[in-house]
Amino acid sequence: MKYIFITGGVVSSLGKGLTSASIAMLLENQGLKVAMLKLDPYLNVDPGTMSPFQHGEVYVTDDGAETDLDLGHYFRYTNSPLSKESNATTGQIYDTVIRRERRGDYLGKTVQVIPHVTDEIKRRIERCANHEKGIDVTCIEIGGTIGDIESQPFLEAIRQFRAEHPKDCLNIHLTYVPHLKAANEVKTKPTQHSVQALRAIGIFPDFILCRCENILSEENRSKISLFCSVPKSAVIDVHDVKQSIYEVPEVLLNQNLNEMVCEHLNLPVKKPNLTKWNQMLDNLRHTKGSVTIGVVGKYVTHQDAYKSVYEALYHAATAEKRELILRTFDSEKMDGDIDQLKECDGILIPGGFGERGWVGKVDTAKFCREKKIPYFGICLGMQVMVVEFARNVLKLTEANSTEMHPATEYPVISLLEEQQIVTDLGGTMRLGAFLCNLTSGSRAAKAYGKKEITERHRHRYEFNNIYKSQFEENGMHISGINPNQNLCEIVENKDHPWMLGVQFHPEYKSKPIEPHPLFLEFIKAAIKKHG
Repeated sequence: MKYIFITGGVVSSLGKGLTSASIAMLLENQGLKVAMLKLDPYLNVDPGTMSPFQHGEVYVTDDGAETDLDLGHYFRYTNSPLSKESNATTGQIYDTVIRRERRGDYLGKTVQVIPHVTDEIKRRIERCANHEKGIDVTCIEIGGTIGDIESQPFLEAIRQFRAEHPKDCLNIHLTYVPHLKAANEVKTKPTQHSVQALRAIGIFPDFILCRCENILSEENRSKISLFCSVPKSAVIDVHDVKQSIYEVPEVLLNQNLNEMVCEHLNLPVKKPNLTKWNQMLDNLRHTKGSVTIGVVGKYVTHQDAYKSVYEALYHAATAEKRELILRTFDSEKMDGDIDQLKECDGILIPGGFGERGWVGKVDTAKFCREKKIPYFGICLGMQVMVVEFARNVLKLTEANSTEMHPATEYPVISLLEEQQIVTDLGGTMRLGAFLCNLTSGSRAAKAYGKKEITERHRHRYEFNNIYKSQFEENGMHISGINPNQNLCEIVENKDHPWMLGVQFHPEYKSKPIEPHPLFLEFIKAAIKKHG
């Protein structure tokens, strides 16, 4: 088993997740099986209770783990097995250690960060590396920035881990090399200081990946090599790509990073098979038109709040050789200005929670239904579609979700029965993959090309089956059903060119080389409207 540790320095948001995923993708396409692990320093047990404004989206795995959004990058770039073993937080680590102490597992010893917390971190690394058979390499991304107090136990753990496995580990450090426009100079000093801080901990990077606006000069690479004690060939330039984040693997490949990693870890060096990936890149570089999609939500001011949704739209548009023009609309500000949606070829309402922005979303669904604009509702977006239809087609004018109005006269969306006794917020929703049976001849069945699917969920409220016959009789088709609990999963408006809502989150399973079928059909409908 080989291990690659990826740390970050100077500033956060450099793209460690993208870089880790790109390295794993190149190794995977050389025939290696790669596992991936994100170690997050925050004290929350998971990001499930964190505001999207704080953390961005929550990515959900098949086994129901609420995880960091970087796992979405891992899924989109690789076929790495992702599960609850693929993300560990300080909160989870300390929770495990404290529960062991309460049980007496430490036999009366004083419980300390070293060795008890660091040992648990190392256990998490080994569990991820062994949670499927045949894994050759495990990539471990450490969240945060060198110098953060919260990251110290993780850095100490990987220092120990490398000392225990000296021939099987590799350290990659991602830093920022800024360009000062006023002086028109590129500065390497922040990288030097970051590496010095890392070395002071006892971690010596084998490769330094430099995030920069433009290609790094030979002079600056030589300077970093000299002051950071790495070969010049190990100073990798990760400059801003021109069109898409999916060009990052190409940047790394052109500098032979994958070959040098394999040589360092004594792995066979093979040329990656990137045929499908290169075809996708060719599509995005040679578009034959554009398609404009509007996303209506209450977190649109944060670029990562709907990260997987945006990427899934991008995947589908690229597959159709269309440039995606993404327009975002704050659902709280839709009152009286709904006509601005006319500029869009299709409208998507993503998942969410709470009453804020609810009215704007319902008005959006009404506008799309009446103006025949392609509409895709995901999770809350499906519930919006159901409530709007109930109010304006079924004439149940007070219809609502019990999340928004617990005493509503017509609860067409209501709380799951098992959720009514839940008091804790974290990890208590309907989470993970569930079966769904599709109705033959439905739009959904045609899109998937099969009768049974599994999709990932993250919600508490459901379509109320008491109203099912009323909806069906008036043109709202229930085209997807969970066979085990008889729950509505997909609804379609039969009197509309393309208006579909799903209770699950299809965006979690879209890849750039394998666009999700529902996103693909939605984009096709939007292109058709565009003309």
